[in-house]
Amino acid sequence: TTHLNTVQSIVFNKAFGSTSNLLVSAPTGAGKTNVAMLTILQAIEANRDAFGAVLSPKEFKMVYIAPMKALVAEVVEKFSSRLAPLGIEVKEMTGDMQLTRQELERVHLIVTVPEKFDILTRNTATGAGREDSSLMSKVALIIIDEVHLLNDDRGPVIESIVARAKRYMETSGAFIRLVAISATLPNWTDVAQFFHVPADHAFHFDSSYRPIPLQQTFIGVAEKDPQRRLHRMNELCYEKIKAAISSGHQAMVFVHSRGDTYTAAKALMEIASAKGDLERFLDHENRADIVRRIRSPQVLELVPSGFAMHHAGMLRSDRSNVERLFMTGCIKVLCCTATLAWGVNLPARTVVIRGSSIFDSKHGGFRDIDVLDILQVFGRAGRPQFDDLGHAVLITSHDKLDSYLMKINNQIPIESKMLDNMCNALNAEIAMNNIADINDAIDYLGYTYLFVRMARSPHVYGIKPEELLHDPHLIAKRRDIVTSAVKKLDANKLLRLSNQQLAPTAIGRIAARYYIDYETTGKFVELLAARKEMTDAELLELFGTAEEFAQLKVREEEQQELGDIAESCPVRVRGGPEHTHGKVGLLLQAYINRIAVSSSSLVSDLNFVQQSASRVMRAMFEITLTENVQNFDVAPRLLEWCKMIDRRLSVERHILHHFCSPSTIDPHHSRMAAFQDVRGLLKHELVHKIEHRRLDLDRIHDMTAGELGNVLSLPAAGKVVFDYARRIPSLNIDVKLQPIAMTIVRITATITADFKWTDTWSGVAEPFKVWVEYWDAEGGCTQRLHSEDFTLLKKDRSEQQSLSFAVPVPDNKALQYTLKVVSDRWVGLSFEKTFTLPRSNTSRIGHKTTLLPLTPLPVTALNHSAYESLFRFPTFNPIQSQVFHAVYHTDNNILLGAPTGSGKTIVAELAMFRVFSRNPKALVVYVSPLKALARERMKDWSERIDRQLGKKVHELTGDFTPDISILDKADVVVTTPEKWDGISRQWQHRDYVQRVSLVVIDEIHLLGQDRGPVLEVIVSRMRYISTQTDNAIRFVGLSTALANAEDIADWLGIGTVGLFNFPSEVRPVPCITHIDGFSEKHYCPRMATMNKPCYQRIKELSPDRPVLIFVSSRRQTRITALDLVGLCGSDDERNFFRFRWMSDEEYNYHRARVRDESLQKALEHGIGIHHAGLSEKDRKVVEELFTDKKIQILVTTATLAWGVNFPAHLVIIKGTEYYDGKLKRYVDMPITDILQMIGRAGRPQFDTSGQACIFVHQPKKSFYKKFLHEPFPVESSLADHLTDHLNAEIAAGTVTSKASALEYLRWTYFFRRLWANSAYYDPQASIEMEKHRNDPRALRQHVFDYLERIVEGCLSNLTNAGCVSFAEDGTELRIEATRLGRTASLHYLKHETVSLFQRSMRRKERLGWADVLKLLCDCAEYSELPVRHNEDKLNFDLAELCPLDADLSAADSPHLKAFLLVQAHVFNFCELLPISDYNTDLADLLDQSLRIMQGMSDVAAEEGHLTSSLNIILALQCLMQATTPARSSLYTFPHLRQEHIRQLDAGGISLAKMVEMEQKQQREALQTLRPGLTSEQVTDACKGIGQLPRLRVHVELFCEGQLSRPPYHVSPDSSLEIKVRLEYANRPTKMALTALSKQSKTHSWMVLLGDEEVDELIGLKRVSLRGKTSSAVFKFSAPEADEGASQTQFQLTIYVLSDTYVGLDQTVPLSIHVC
Repeated sequence: TTHLNTVQSIVFNKAFGSTSNLLVSAPTGAGKTNVAMLTILQAIEANRDAFGAVLSPKEFKMVYIAPMKALVAEVVEKFSSRLAPLGIEVKEMTGDMQLTRQELERVHLIVTVPEKFDILTRNTATGAGREDSSLMSKVALIIIDEVHLLNDDRGPVIESIVARAKRYMETSGAFIRLVAISATLPNWTDVAQFFHVPADHAFHFDSSYRPIPLQQTFIGVAEKDPQRRLHRMNELCYEKIKAAISSGHQAMVFVHSRGDTYTAAKALMEIASAKGDLERFLDHENRADIVRRIRSPQVLELVPSGFAMHHAGMLRSDRSNVERLFMTGCIKVLCCTATLAWGVNLPARTVVIRGSSIFDSKHGGFRDIDVLDILQVFGRAGRPQFDDLGHAVLITSHDKLDSYLMKINNQIPIESKMLDNMCNALNAEIAMNNIADINDAIDYLGYTYLFVRMARSPHVYGIKPEELLHDPHLIAKRRDIVTSAVKKLDANKLLRLSNQQLAPTAIGRIAARYYIDYETTGKFVELLAARKEMTDAELLELFGTAEEFAQLKVREEEQQELGDIAESCPVRVRGGPEHTHGKVGLLLQAYINRIAVSSSSLVSDLNFVQQSASRVMRAMFEITLTENVQNFDVAPRLLEWCKMIDRRLSVERHILHHFCSPSTIDPHHSRMAAFQDVRGLLKHELVHKIEHRRLDLDRIHDMTAGELGNVLSLPAAGKVVFDYARRIPSLNIDVKLQPIAMTIVRITATITADFKWTDTWSGVAEPFKVWVEYWDAEGGCTQRLHSEDFTLLKKDRSEQQSLSFAVPVPDNKALQYTLKVVSDRWVGLSFEKTFTLPRSNTSRIGHKTTLLPLTPLPVTALNHSAYESLFRFPTFNPIQSQVFHAVYHTDNNILLGAPTGSGKTIVAELAMFRVFSRNPKALVVYVSPLKALARERMKDWSERIDRQLGKKVHELTGDFTPDISILDKADVVVTTPEKWDGISRQWQHRDYVQRVSLVVIDEIHLLGQDRGPVLEVIVSRMRYISTQTDNAIRFVGLSTALANAEDIADWLGIGTVGLFNFPSEVRPVPCITHIDGFSEKHYCPRMATMNKPCYQRIKELSPDRPVLIFVSSRRQTRITALDLVGLCGSDDERNFFRFRWMSDEEYNYHRARVRDESLQKALEHGIGIHHAGLSEKDRKVVEELFTDKKIQILVTTATLAWGVNFPAHLVIIKGTEYYDGKLKRYVDMPITDILQMIGRAGRPQFDTSGQACIFVHQPKKSFYKKFLHEPFPVESSLADHLTDHLNAEIAAGTVTSKASALEYLRWTYFFRRLWANSAYYDPQASIEMEKHRNDPRALRQHVFDYLERIVEGCLSNLTNAGCVSFAEDGTELRIEATRLGRTASLHYLKHETVSLFQRSMRRKERLGWADVLKLLCDCAEYSELPVRHNEDKLNFDLAELCPLDADLSAADSPHLKAFLLVQAHVFNFCELLPISDYNTDLADLLDQSLRIMQGMSDVAAEEGHLTSSLNIILALQCLMQATTPARSSLYTFPHLRQEHIRQLDAGGISLAKMVEMEQKQQREALQTLRPGLTSEQVTDACKGIGQLPRLRVHVELFCEGQLSRPPYHVSPDSSLEIKVRLEYANRPTKMALTALSKQSKTHSWMVLLGDEEVDELIGLKRVSLRGKTSSAVFKFSAPEADEGASQTQFQLTIYVLSDTYVGLDQTVPLSIHVC
């Protein structure tokens, strides 16, 4: 069309020119669909990017909701062609047409039915932040067609959708345009109010706007006898359609059941035949091409006579073909149900409604059809562009005629049906945590159409006028409705009602997720909980009783066919086909077993059953796993039924039948071969033969292809069967058991895939269920200790997958346990591993120190005024008072275990004061496990210990490496385990290490975590150093309460005097802990469902006191904070600023100080965000605001619990899992981390108690309840990391033989724990313990054998890496470190890394600059670089920006990510990094790069590769300066832009030349640049230039100790010595100017001596100029003179290269003559 019609023209400006909500109520045929198209075009126009392109469907979506699937199909067809030129993808999403998650991401416009969209949005928590990835967050437009169906049974679904959308907008701050389209409504203003439509955007058009005038006829039949009345109605109907046909028009007859469509058409056809009029109905145009595609025999019977039938129970293809025949005029009369009037736009000149009674299955009787249905049918009368008049006829009984005339002429307002579905609607919102209490539910009703109508017509809903007068907002009525519904849900266990609070249960969430009626759910729960053993017949009976199948009718004419189906079904159904549940069971089996069904009504019912079967059966399966049911015997069977429905394959059939039907993953697969059909599938006959031969999968795997062919008597088939059998997933499972305590054991399952992966059958992932079970003989049922989902990804198929989880040991210890891995896709496929729990020797009860009722000591007990002045309190707390004497007045080693917040740092300071007083020149080393904690100590001690006490405190971490001269003068060193490990490895050459007198180890309970091995090594080494230097070293260990404090004390050399282990109950501020479970299966949706409860807990437990919320990731800090902002505005108080405790002026001031946008928005509402991805300045602002009580809430990552000491009244731990990039899945946080977070609850001096809420995954709730405050023994993890530490000791000379290696292990904590809990480390130990229970010598020998095996394994690894060698030394082999091993130890590198460097250099002698960067990123140190969830997608996008090619086959590889980050750094596009986390990761990467590159250069020097060495140093310079070799070195200066650099280059000015200029010359050169620099910028640039070194290089050659003068002449084989002396002609800054954000470094030079001709590196020296001069000396022998020549000349080059700056390198050529 080229012009809009009248209705479309009137609404154009509001539809296309506005974004406000819209209502259009107009007659059928008025062109409302085109109005919808105008709103779609408006949304498209509003969602374009800066370049005018429509936003990606990942960012922008629209939804069109139509009531009928037929209408959905029509809309998709119409809109697809119209929107295709704009690049808009339109897709249908109904029961017939499903969309995968990937397809859903690619769609702009989703056309769906109300129920489908309701299900989609039920998985979105309403309080979704801006970064929420849910569907609702991307929707910009929702169009609801035929909205007058609010008065229909489906009306409650529409109400739920609209109410949810309105609440979502209110809480998230997002905007979604709502467009309502309807037939002419009597009470359109009510609907407009419901949709929040502005008055000028609500349009109502009466029948006068109908494009074609309508003639209406109403006929009443007075006949009382039903049969005669029906016959008379058929005659009257025939007269009306005959008149239409005689005039050359078509007619439609609407009846009220599917069966009546055929009987009515048949009756009309017979009347026409009897009257001799049949010729009038015939069409002589032959459309055999359409007719032959029709499958229904009833339709085929009618069509030749010009009649046809149409109803929703027909096959979709048959419906479509009938529609085409009618549109082409081949069919004159179409008998159909009212579905056609709502769905397909198929008008006719005359429409007749025959009868007005319809059977209502819910009420078990007939009722009158609604007036809206009649008007909708009447709307089909008259074809636009063809007819000038439409004729609509209603034939009803005479007694109803007046009623219909009155209703049609005086239309009754449409009412809400929400009360009929109130329980299910409320449960959905409660399950999503959108409703938390009764008041929330009352508020929710205020968003519904029900509320609008109750206020407008209270009498219809039983509300008296006086009630409305006293309660205009109907709070009491809404409370009654809510209370009634909630009680029903509570009775059916879908929620828990307590003190007006509504807590969803796992069962309620299952019902909401799978769209199951609450009564059906209650029935499932009751029966599945009561009957622990159920047969398949009983399961099918229960399945068939679901309310979802209640509308199915049992028809007499179907009994014969149902009986035949029953004979073919493997499971005999209970009740038989005479009952609905029996019929459902038979139809389900017919679907699964592909049994042909001929009756059209049965085909329709079968389609209905199969559409609901999967979700109902999944709901039953998940219900069995819930805490209320726990039916683990029935669960596996239900899971098989779920898979049987999905794959349409019975578990009794051979597993190879999977390949006889198209893949559910890739249904278009087709590759034909022998014994395959044309679709590339296995032939059924072949699989039947395999079944007949009883060849199960195990037997097939044990046979060769040839053997299979022989057994099948089909030699050629053997290879095909063998190939397909290899495609079935096969897993090898190994189980490692580690007893943690008497009541808990850690199970580590290693899963290895052993099958041929094919995309057709496995896709990108294979899903599995993992269960740990045992048979409970007492209870007579299976008990499950653990369950989790496991997904095997295609990209990880060649790697071992590891699952690790802790399970409680049951009291009635079973003899045998089973780990099951059950496929969630392949029917009948599972894998098992049986095991027995190991015996544990961890039975001894840990030492606990009783807190004595002592009078708190005053600080004056220190007897030192300087020390006393450091404390701002008058007395020590009870714990500090009790340990005071042992710490301050003795030199005993101390282990203090006490709850967080007990003042343990003060105890460490007491030990430090003793050192300051008794041994002032000694060094105190404070070892912190985290840099954040080290920074906190430095911040505190720099003021108190350094400035006030005058003791020099220095930080030694990855961020700060002081000069050795500074460390020599230090009194206190604050360091991290890794840094002190690297420093102390060279203790023989470092005086400051040898003068250590006190080592304080904070958080020593972290021995059992990743950094624990380093802690073990440094303590063991320091104790060894103490024995070698006769210098006593005191150890003070600080920890939380420990379960095995004696073991740690024994390792630290502590007797009973120094051991203090206070239980958690003695914390200064008592803490009340709450644990809440959340059953959402997947991590991100689970985090979203926690936001509303989080908000409720804050209001309940800490409405006006500080709150800390811990989350697992930086992204979650942003999402949680923004969700809380939305929730502030959605509750009753509507107070967006309830958490902000500062004025607008203060906020504006602090906002200007902050750069992060999310933080700015959150701070406005009193919520802070804190994580490592923020800039240092932003973090400090947040910390300041929280400590100054300007903001109430701080959302932070877990690292804050260890770092900055920010106690709060309430601590909420939002989730106890984090994403492990190495394992590529979410794993549990250590209990110690959770306890550390809880430790922040309760503020000393402010609170009498603290509150802590832990939000956990529901299956883990009981575990945390039981074990949270029952500390586990601290185990050692040294054995897994021993190789590199052993290499360091070999390099240091501590370990020289296998015996000394074993002796070294005796110093470790690992050695103590091996004796205490040997089964934890050695699985064989439990067997040996059982075998030699009464033979301690045998057990002792076993332990030493185990240690020997570990040492031999480590030595083997080091030998293979080239780090150690063996030499005979008398009776034993002596172990010696190679140059490679010493390099690894010196630079703190892994043995795999130096081995990789050596292999790479031997494989390619001349490494280029890019090769060096790639090699750097491939080293083992970066294997732990985090690759977070979905970052593989970000890596793909980032790779497109990178100039150097990267291997994207493993986009989630940490090495690939490292390579991309390094390129972003050196090529200067860090601002384009996709998320702030990448900037933090880059800083961590660069933090390690310096030592790795130094190690690489040492390996290159050892190999003698000159070019590689030069490029390694060049790459190091580029890393330090964030540049490339192709980029000018002048970019080192501040303020210089590209045009400035070009001008300087043109003038021949380089960085080296600029450095050598006088400052006046520098200023002149800079002032001539255009565009000009300001005087401040020139001064700043000159200052930067002045800080760079002016190096002078002097070279001297000594021959046989005598100085030679150039030209150099030497004798053959003479001893030569080249001395390179470096000195500065200025005073450069001590610390180098680098582009590193986290690390400062001193500047040094690399001096190389090489022979360019043969590319040989003779020597490499590192030189640091601490004074003004320093030297490097190279010694070598002169070569032989060439034979017959009087003298031979050889050319050497000395390279003096900066390890920091590009462009300051110098080369000195040396020409030497051998005479």
